[in-house]
Amino acid sequence: MDRLTPQQARTATAAGALLVDTRTEVQRREQGELPGALVIDRTVLEWRLDPASPDRIPEATGYDLLVIVVCRQGYSSSLAAASLRALGLTRATDMIGGFEAWVAAGLPTHTGPADERR
Repeated sequence: MDRLTPQQARTATAAGALLVDTRTEVQRREQGELPGALVIDRTVLEWRLDPASPDRIPEATGYDLLVIVVCRQGYSSSLAAASLRALGLTRATDMIGGFEAWVAAGLPTHTGPADERR
């Protein structure tokens, strides 16, 4: 799956893709929140998004779900997306440059509250 630019991620989210922010609480507090994103800690990402997991979130409806993972700079999100693809989420991808690229592109942020999924 091709990685998405911030604008492509925003467009895909508006069309129903699941935008998942894996940044730490400290990073989100300092940098801001992504509108429309679900916040899922990286340590539980696979369990929350695997449709076969008893601990999945309600939005984890199938393996064809387009999931866009976002981190601070776009590095750990690439590894997270690869892990999700290995689970069978074939359309999992991430955003090039992470949250910092989103801000640099002039896209909106907010101060919260975030939609945190534990």
